[in-house]
Amino acid sequence: MKQITVLTLCAMLFAPCSFADAQQAGKVFRIGFLDNSTASGSAGLLDVFWQDMRKLGWIEGKNITMEYRFAENKGPERQRELAADLVRLKVDLIVVSSGPPALAAKNATTTIPIVMTNAGNPVGEGLVASLARPGGNITGLASLSGQLNTKRLEILKDAVPKLARVGLLRGSGASIAGDLQLKEIRPAAVALKLKLEEIETQADAKGLESAFQTAKQKQVNGIVTVTSRPFFAERKRIVELAVKYRLPAIYFQKEFVDEGGLMSYGADYVDLYRSAAVYVDKILKGAKPADLPVQQATKFEFVINLKAAKQIGLTISPDLLARANKVIR
Repeated sequence: MKQITVLTLCAMLFAPCSFADAQQAGKVFRIGFLDNSTASGSAGLLDVFWQDMRKLGWIEGKNITMEYRFAENKGPERQRELAADLVRLKVDLIVVSSGPPALAAKNATTTIPIVMTNAGNPVGEGLVASLARPGGNITGLASLSGQLNTKRLEILKDAVPKLARVGLLRGSGASIAGDLQLKEIRPAAVALKLKLEEIETQADAKGLESAFQTAKQKQVNGIVTVTSRPFFAERKRIVELAVKYRLPAIYFQKEFVDEGGLMSYGADYVDLYRSAAVYVDKILKGAKPADLPVQQATKFEFVINLKAAKQIGLTISPDLLARANKVIR
Protein backbone atom coordinates (compact mmCIF):
# COMPACT_ATOMS: atom_id res chain seq x y z
CA MET A 1 0.00 0.00 0.00
CA LYS A 2 2.86 2.37 0.91
CA GLN A 3 4.53 1.64 -2.44
CA ILE A 4 1.32 2.45 -4.32
CA THR A 5 0.98 5.74 -2.43
CA VAL A 6 4.53 6.74 -3.28
CA LEU A 7 4.01 5.88 -6.95
CA THR A 8 0.75 7.85 -7.01
CA LEU A 9 2.42 10.86 -5.42
CA CYS A 10 5.25 10.71 -7.98
CA ALA A 11 2.74 10.58 -10.81
CA MET A 12 0.92 13.62 -9.43
CA LEU A 13 4.13 15.57 -9.01
CA PHE A 14 5.61 14.87 -12.43
CA ALA A 15 2.52 14.76 -14.68
CA PRO A 16 2.53 18.54 -15.35
CA CYS A 17 6.26 18.60 -16.00
CA SER A 18 6.25 17.38 -19.60
CA PHE A 19 8.43 20.26 -20.82
CA ALA A 20 10.94 19.81 -17.99
CA ASP A 21 10.97 16.06 -18.59
CA ALA A 22 11.54 16.63 -22.28
CA GLN A 23 14.41 18.99 -21.58
CA GLN A 24 16.01 16.57 -19.12
CA ALA A 25 15.63 13.77 -21.63
CA GLY A 26 17.39 15.90 -24.24
CA LYS A 27 14.36 16.19 -26.54
CA VAL A 28 14.94 18.37 -29.58
CA PHE A 29 11.68 20.07 -30.56
CA ARG A 30 10.98 20.30 -34.26
CA ILE A 31 8.94 23.21 -35.58
CA GLY A 32 7.93 24.14 -39.09
CA PHE A 33 7.91 27.51 -40.84
CA LEU A 34 5.45 27.96 -43.70
CA ASP A 35 5.65 31.02 -45.95
CA ASN A 36 3.87 31.74 -49.22
CA SER A 37 6.79 33.83 -50.49
CA THR A 38 10.57 33.26 -50.67
CA ALA A 39 13.45 32.48 -48.34
CA SER A 40 15.34 35.64 -49.28
CA GLY A 41 12.25 37.77 -48.72
CA SER A 42 11.79 36.44 -45.19
CA ALA A 43 15.43 36.26 -44.09
CA GLY A 44 15.57 39.50 -42.10
CA LEU A 45 12.41 38.85 -40.10
CA LEU A 46 13.44 35.26 -39.40
CA ASP A 47 16.73 36.57 -38.01
CA VAL A 48 14.71 38.70 -35.58
CA PHE A 49 12.59 35.69 -34.61
CA TRP A 50 15.66 33.59 -33.81
CA GLN A 51 17.32 36.40 -31.86
CA ASP A 52 14.39 36.37 -29.46
CA MET A 53 14.12 32.58 -29.45
CA ARG A 54 17.74 32.46 -28.26
CA LYS A 55 16.94 34.96 -25.50
CA LEU A 56 14.23 32.53 -24.36
CA GLY A 57 16.71 29.65 -24.26
CA TRP A 58 16.02 28.04 -27.63
CA ILE A 59 19.13 27.24 -29.62
CA GLU A 60 18.65 26.00 -33.19
CA GLY A 61 20.39 22.66 -33.58
CA LYS A 62 20.64 22.10 -29.83
CA ASN A 63 17.15 21.91 -28.31
CA ILE A 64 15.10 22.96 -31.35
CA THR A 65 15.20 22.66 -35.13
CA MET A 66 13.10 24.32 -37.82
CA GLU A 67 11.82 22.86 -41.08
CA TYR A 68 11.53 25.72 -43.59
CA ARG A 69 8.95 25.56 -46.36
CA PHE A 70 8.58 28.39 -48.91
CA ALA A 71 5.86 28.33 -51.57
CA GLU A 72 7.87 30.70 -53.83
CA ASN A 73 4.70 32.69 -54.69
CA LYS A 74 3.18 29.65 -56.42
CA GLY A 75 -0.26 29.96 -54.89
CA PRO A 76 -2.64 28.16 -52.50
CA GLU A 77 -2.17 24.65 -53.89
CA ARG A 78 1.59 24.76 -53.28
CA GLN A 79 1.00 26.08 -49.76
CA ARG A 80 -1.37 23.17 -49.07
CA GLU A 81 1.25 20.69 -50.29
CA LEU A 82 3.92 22.17 -48.02
CA ALA A 83 1.56 22.28 -45.04
CA ALA A 84 0.75 18.60 -45.55
CA ASP A 85 4.48 17.86 -45.73
CA LEU A 86 5.07 19.50 -42.33
CA VAL A 87 2.19 17.51 -40.84
CA ARG A 88 3.69 14.26 -42.18
CA LEU A 89 6.94 15.16 -40.45
CA LYS A 90 4.97 15.38 -37.17
CA VAL A 91 6.45 18.74 -36.22
CA ASP A 92 5.64 19.99 -32.71
CA LEU A 93 4.42 23.38 -33.94
CA ILE A 94 4.02 25.35 -37.19
CA VAL A 95 4.89 29.05 -37.52
CA VAL A 96 3.16 30.77 -40.46
CA SER A 97 4.10 34.07 -42.08
CA SER A 98 0.60 35.40 -42.85
CA GLY A 99 -3.06 34.56 -43.41
CA PRO A 100 -2.87 32.37 -46.57
CA PRO A 101 -0.28 29.90 -45.21
CA ALA A 102 -2.14 29.93 -41.88
CA LEU A 103 -5.26 28.77 -43.72
CA ALA A 104 -3.27 26.05 -45.51
CA ALA A 105 -1.87 24.85 -42.18
CA LYS A 106 -5.28 24.94 -40.51
CA ASN A 107 -6.74 22.78 -43.27
CA ALA A 108 -3.87 20.32 -42.87
CA THR A 109 -4.10 19.78 -39.09
CA THR A 110 -6.46 20.38 -36.17
CA THR A 111 -3.99 19.17 -33.54
CA ILE A 112 -0.54 20.65 -34.25
CA PRO A 113 -0.31 24.18 -32.74
CA ILE A 114 -0.03 27.00 -35.30
CA VAL A 115 1.44 30.44 -34.52
CA MET A 116 0.69 33.36 -36.87
CA THR A 117 3.36 36.04 -37.17
CA ASN A 118 1.18 38.65 -38.90
CA ALA A 119 -2.20 37.58 -40.21
CA GLY A 120 -4.12 40.56 -41.55
CA ASN A 121 -7.63 39.64 -40.35
CA PRO A 122 -7.63 36.29 -38.49
CA VAL A 123 -11.36 36.36 -37.73
CA GLY A 124 -12.43 37.47 -41.21
CA GLU A 125 -10.18 34.87 -42.82
CA GLY A 126 -11.78 32.12 -40.74
CA LEU A 127 -8.62 31.29 -38.83
CA VAL A 128 -9.89 31.87 -35.28
CA ALA A 129 -13.31 32.18 -33.64
CA SER A 130 -12.36 35.50 -32.04
CA LEU A 131 -9.21 37.36 -31.05
CA ALA A 132 -9.90 36.95 -27.33
CA ARG A 133 -10.82 33.26 -27.60
CA PRO A 134 -9.16 31.68 -30.66
CA GLY A 135 -10.83 28.37 -29.84
CA GLY A 136 -8.74 25.98 -31.92
CA ASN A 137 -5.10 25.18 -32.60
CA ILE A 138 -4.19 28.64 -33.97
CA THR A 139 -3.08 31.82 -32.21
CA GLY A 140 -0.45 34.52 -32.64
CA LEU A 141 -0.34 38.05 -34.06
CA ALA A 142 -2.65 40.17 -36.20
CA SER A 143 -1.13 43.00 -38.26
CA LEU A 144 -4.40 44.84 -39.12
CA SER A 145 -3.07 45.19 -42.66
CA GLY A 146 -6.43 45.52 -44.37
CA GLN A 147 -7.72 48.25 -42.07
CA LEU A 148 -4.51 50.24 -42.60
CA ASN A 149 -5.01 50.48 -46.36
CA THR A 150 -7.42 53.37 -45.77
CA LYS A 151 -4.77 55.25 -43.81
CA ARG A 152 -2.22 54.67 -46.59
CA LEU A 153 -4.55 56.17 -49.17
CA GLU A 154 -5.06 59.22 -46.95
CA ILE A 155 -1.30 59.70 -46.55
CA LEU A 156 -0.70 59.31 -50.30
CA LYS A 157 -3.36 61.96 -51.00
CA ASP A 158 -1.66 64.31 -48.52
CA ALA A 159 1.72 63.68 -50.16
CA VAL A 160 0.47 64.19 -53.73
CA PRO A 161 -1.85 67.24 -53.71
CA LYS A 162 -3.29 66.64 -57.18
CA LEU A 163 -3.83 62.93 -56.62
CA ALA A 164 -6.93 61.78 -58.50
CA ARG A 165 -6.20 58.29 -59.84
CA VAL A 166 -4.43 55.56 -57.84
CA GLY A 167 -3.06 52.28 -59.15
CA LEU A 168 -3.73 49.37 -56.78
CA LEU A 169 -1.42 46.40 -57.31
CA ARG A 170 -3.14 43.16 -56.31
CA GLY A 171 -2.31 39.51 -56.77
CA SER A 172 -3.97 37.63 -59.59
CA GLY A 173 -6.73 35.23 -58.61
CA ALA A 174 -9.10 35.32 -55.66
CA SER A 175 -8.01 34.92 -52.06
CA ILE A 176 -9.83 35.44 -48.78
CA ALA A 177 -7.14 37.77 -47.45
CA GLY A 178 -7.00 39.81 -50.65
CA ASP A 179 -10.78 40.06 -50.96
CA LEU A 180 -11.08 41.35 -47.40
CA GLN A 181 -8.56 44.10 -48.17
CA LEU A 182 -10.44 45.09 -51.31
CA LYS A 183 -13.65 45.47 -49.28
CA GLU A 184 -11.80 47.98 -47.10
CA ILE A 185 -9.94 49.98 -49.73
CA ARG A 186 -12.65 50.37 -52.39
CA PRO A 187 -15.06 52.43 -50.25
CA ALA A 188 -12.10 54.31 -48.77
CA ALA A 189 -11.09 55.45 -52.26
CA VAL A 190 -14.65 56.61 -52.97
CA ALA A 191 -14.75 58.56 -49.70
CA LEU A 192 -11.46 60.26 -50.60
CA LYS A 193 -12.76 61.01 -54.11
CA LEU A 194 -10.04 58.90 -55.72
CA LYS A 195 -10.39 56.70 -58.79
CA LEU A 196 -8.96 53.28 -57.95
CA GLU A 197 -7.41 51.42 -60.88
CA GLU A 198 -7.06 47.78 -59.81
CA ILE A 199 -4.16 46.06 -61.56
CA GLU A 200 -3.82 42.29 -61.17
CA THR A 201 -0.27 40.98 -61.38
CA GLN A 202 2.00 38.07 -60.64
CA ALA A 203 4.77 38.92 -58.18
CA ASP A 204 7.59 38.30 -60.63
CA ALA A 205 9.78 40.41 -62.92
CA LYS A 206 7.59 40.12 -66.02
CA GLY A 207 4.30 40.58 -64.19
CA LEU A 208 5.41 43.60 -62.19
CA GLU A 209 6.95 45.38 -65.18
CA SER A 210 3.69 44.87 -67.06
CA ALA A 211 1.70 46.12 -64.06
CA PHE A 212 3.62 49.39 -63.91
CA GLN A 213 3.28 49.85 -67.67
CA THR A 214 -0.47 49.43 -67.24
CA ALA A 215 -0.46 51.92 -64.37
CA LYS A 216 1.27 54.48 -66.57
CA GLN A 217 -1.17 53.84 -69.42
CA LYS A 218 -4.08 54.42 -67.04
CA GLN A 219 -2.45 57.72 -66.06
CA VAL A 220 -2.42 57.02 -62.34
CA ASN A 221 -0.83 59.62 -60.03
CA GLY A 222 0.28 57.16 -57.36
CA ILE A 223 0.63 53.50 -56.39
CA VAL A 224 -0.48 51.38 -53.44
CA THR A 225 -0.33 47.61 -53.08
CA VAL A 226 -2.44 45.16 -51.15
CA THR A 227 -0.56 43.69 -48.21
CA SER A 228 0.89 40.37 -49.30
CA ARG A 229 3.95 38.25 -48.65
CA PRO A 230 4.71 37.85 -52.39
CA PHE A 231 4.84 41.65 -52.82
CA PHE A 232 7.00 41.94 -49.69
CA ALA A 233 9.43 39.38 -51.11
CA GLU A 234 9.67 41.42 -54.35
CA ARG A 235 9.92 44.79 -52.59
CA LYS A 236 13.23 45.76 -54.19
CA ARG A 237 11.89 45.23 -57.70
CA ILE A 238 8.64 47.08 -56.93
CA VAL A 239 10.53 50.06 -55.50
CA GLU A 240 12.82 50.20 -58.54
CA LEU A 241 9.83 50.17 -60.90
CA ALA A 242 8.11 52.98 -58.99
CA VAL A 243 11.24 55.10 -59.45
CA LYS A 244 11.59 54.10 -63.10
CA TYR A 245 8.02 55.17 -63.88
CA ARG A 246 8.25 58.18 -61.54
CA LEU A 247 5.20 57.16 -59.54
CA PRO A 248 4.76 58.15 -55.87
CA ALA A 249 4.01 55.00 -53.86
CA ILE A 250 3.20 54.11 -50.28
CA TYR A 251 3.95 50.62 -48.96
CA PHE A 252 2.79 48.47 -46.06
CA GLN A 253 6.19 47.83 -44.43
CA LYS A 254 9.23 49.98 -43.71
CA GLU A 255 11.45 47.41 -45.43
CA PHE A 256 10.23 48.85 -48.76
CA VAL A 257 11.64 52.23 -47.71
CA ASP A 258 14.87 50.53 -46.64
CA GLU A 259 15.15 49.45 -50.30
CA GLY A 260 14.70 53.04 -51.51
CA GLY A 261 10.91 53.32 -51.48
CA LEU A 262 9.14 56.66 -50.95
CA MET A 263 6.88 56.03 -47.95
CA SER A 264 5.49 53.29 -45.74
CA TYR A 265 2.82 53.04 -43.10
CA GLY A 266 2.11 49.86 -41.24
CA ALA A 267 2.64 47.62 -38.26
CA ASP A 268 6.14 47.14 -36.91
CA TYR A 269 6.80 43.63 -38.26
CA VAL A 270 10.01 43.30 -36.28
CA ASP A 271 7.92 43.65 -33.12
CA LEU A 272 5.42 41.07 -34.43
CA TYR A 273 8.13 38.47 -35.10
CA ARG A 274 9.59 39.06 -31.65
CA SER A 275 6.16 38.49 -30.14
CA ALA A 276 5.76 35.33 -32.23
CA ALA A 277 8.83 33.91 -30.49
CA VAL A 278 7.09 34.43 -27.14
CA TYR A 279 4.03 32.49 -28.36
CA VAL A 280 6.20 29.63 -29.60
CA ASP A 281 8.03 29.51 -26.28
CA LYS A 282 4.79 29.38 -24.28
CA ILE A 283 3.24 26.65 -26.42
CA LEU A 284 6.35 24.43 -26.39
CA LYS A 285 6.29 24.76 -22.61
CA GLY A 286 2.73 23.46 -22.43
CA ALA A 287 0.32 26.34 -23.13
CA LYS A 288 -2.62 25.62 -25.47
CA PRO A 289 -3.22 27.91 -28.48
CA ALA A 290 -6.93 28.09 -27.66
CA ASP A 291 -6.04 29.71 -24.31
CA LEU A 292 -3.71 32.36 -25.78
CA PRO A 293 -5.58 35.41 -27.17
CA VAL A 294 -4.50 36.69 -30.57
CA GLN A 295 -2.54 39.89 -30.06
CA GLN A 296 -3.17 42.82 -32.39
CA ALA A 297 -0.29 44.99 -33.55
CA THR A 298 0.35 47.88 -31.16
CA LYS A 299 3.35 49.53 -32.81
CA PHE A 300 2.94 51.36 -36.13
CA GLU A 301 5.47 53.23 -38.23
CA PHE A 302 5.19 56.02 -40.78
CA VAL A 303 8.47 56.43 -42.69
CA ILE A 304 9.32 58.95 -45.42
CA ASN A 305 12.36 58.82 -47.71
CA LEU A 306 13.24 62.32 -48.98
CA LYS A 307 15.93 60.88 -51.27
CA ALA A 308 13.24 58.88 -53.07
CA ALA A 309 10.99 61.95 -53.23
CA LYS A 310 13.76 63.94 -54.91
CA GLN A 311 14.30 61.15 -57.46
CA ILE A 312 10.75 61.51 -58.75
CA GLY A 313 10.52 65.28 -58.33
CA LEU A 314 8.05 65.22 -55.42
CA THR A 315 8.09 67.84 -52.65
CA ILE A 316 6.84 66.58 -49.29
CA SER A 317 5.09 69.22 -47.17
CA PRO A 318 6.49 70.15 -43.73
CA ASP A 319 3.17 69.11 -42.14
CA LEU A 320 3.47 65.57 -43.50
CA LEU A 321 7.13 65.33 -42.51
CA ALA A 322 6.18 66.31 -38.95
CA ARG A 323 3.79 63.35 -38.78
CA ALA A 324 6.44 60.78 -39.74
CA ASN A 325 8.11 58.55 -37.14
CA LYS A 326 11.25 58.54 -39.27
CA VAL A 327 12.51 60.69 -42.13
CA ILE A 328 15.37 59.51 -44.33
CA ARG A 329 17.21 62.56 -45.70
